Amino acid sequence: MTDTLLALDGLTKAYPGVIANDGVSFRIAPGEVHALLGENGAGKSTLVKMIYGLVKPDAGRMALRGAPYTPDRPSEARTNGVAMVFQHFSLFEALDVAENIALGMENPPRRRELAASIRQVSHDYGLPLDPARLVGELSAGERQRVEIIRCLLQNPRLLIMDEPTSVLTPQEVEILFATLRKLSSEGTAILYISHKLDEIRALCDAATVLRRGKVVGTCVPRETTAREMAELMVGTTLHTPERRHRENGETLLELRGVSLPAATPFGTNLHALSLKVQAGEVMGIGGVAGNGQDEFLSVLSGESLQEPGRVFVDGVDIGALPPQTRRSLGVLAAPEERLGHAAAPDMTLVENALLTGSVREKLAPHGLVNWAATRAFAARIIEAFDVRTPNADVAARALSGGNLQKFVIGREILQAPRVLVVNQPTWGVDAAAAATIRQALLDLAGQGAAVIVISQDLDELMEIADRFAALNAGRLTDPRATAGLSLDEIGLMMGGAHDMEVAHAAQ
Repeated sequence: MTDTLLALDGLTKAYPGVIANDGVSFRIAPGEVHALLGENGAGKSTLVKMIYGLVKPDAGRMALRGAPYTPDRPSEARTNGVAMVFQHFSLFEALDVAENIALGMENPPRRRELAASIRQVSHDYGLPLDPARLVGELSAGERQRVEIIRCLLQNPRLLIMDEPTSVLTPQEVEILFATLRKLSSEGTAILYISHKLDEIRALCDAATVLRRGKVVGTCVPRETTAREMAELMVGTTLHTPERRHRENGETLLELRGVSLPAATPFGTNLHALSLKVQAGEVMGIGGVAGNGQDEFLSVLSGESLQEPGRVFVDGVDIGALPPQTRRSLGVLAAPEERLGHAAAPDMTLVENALLTGSVREKLAPHGLVNWAATRAFAARIIEAFDVRTPNADVAARALSGGNLQKFVIGREILQAPRVLVVNQPTWGVDAAAAATIRQALLDLAGQGAAVIVISQDLDELMEIADRFAALNAGRLTDPRATAGLSLDEIGLMMGGAHDMEVAHAAQ
């Protein structure tokens, strides 16, 4: 066992109606960067939760450095040298960096000693952090540094990372990868979960592939193409979205000098946004998380109302109209926060289908809910977007993040909107599901809708968007045709660099 840090043998975990993990076995060596791949609902999250002590397996064994490993809680996992950086940051915005890090430690040192340690470790690993800065003032990349430094201060031997690059610019990804390679060279093993297969190929030494809870294969990512890994994950040939030639129509959506004060102390003010989107066009909006994306969507959805003369659809002023009225006119939205904003966690999928579909699908005529029609609408979403769920009566929170994302996006697309704005449409979904969602967005544009896609996934924007604009600190660059734009240039636009050059090139 000297060449094995963590050994999993026959790990099994079942929930009512589904076997999340079915006899999973694999090994991770010291210093190895090991990818855990699988489509949504394949069992990745359940597996790492067992390793981290959040879930107890029903059967099977784990061994850490050759000794039995049975963590009852995350604190026990951390004591054994196992740390985890979650996809969703667990930070308090009103506290500073040092205070947040102290909350995640079993026995934090005194403030002055902790601040010194944060500065030293962050410097050593190329992740500079000021211990006194409020977390609410940090970018998404800097917040991730807080989570990582908190783990590194506890000297982990195994670091689990779940979708770590979903909110980072290309430049921030390179910084993160340099840190992970340094950790690996020092003997720390990394279990890496991501749907970005090109990143897996660049970073990881080995990969274990799960499908429907079982191990279906292993590979060496550097010797395997992204398509081959994706097809191993889904068990079938991967469909590549097709952009069909289409002629853009008249201006369907227009913003004229839209400004909006932030709703919270840590939100972003919008500054004089102006934009035109044509019928049949996919407009890509890029930006590092926290630069006004949520506020931008709320202006379009009607959650934040505007003065008359600011927002127009088909030439009609909708700035002062609330969300349901906008829905009746065909203006629909799917926000980034799927659990709690896009979907009510404790409501069933049927009930969640009703929440936004009642107007356009006529699910509540004369104020009385037609439950048969609502159930049929939910079933149509589940079938069309391959939502993996035992049935439509399960609560939204019971679905994996990717499957809930498919449900939320499908719910809006199937209502045939005139204007659809989506924030992070493929966040946390597997390659096959991402391809399905992107194709559905392209098809919707092909039918004459105006589609606005807000995303931090640059490959996604380059694949489906006709034009691109970047949000930075609540300001929107002039849109540019995606043809001919490089990923490096887009990344710099998103990061707020060379604004003058970008503005000049757009004129």
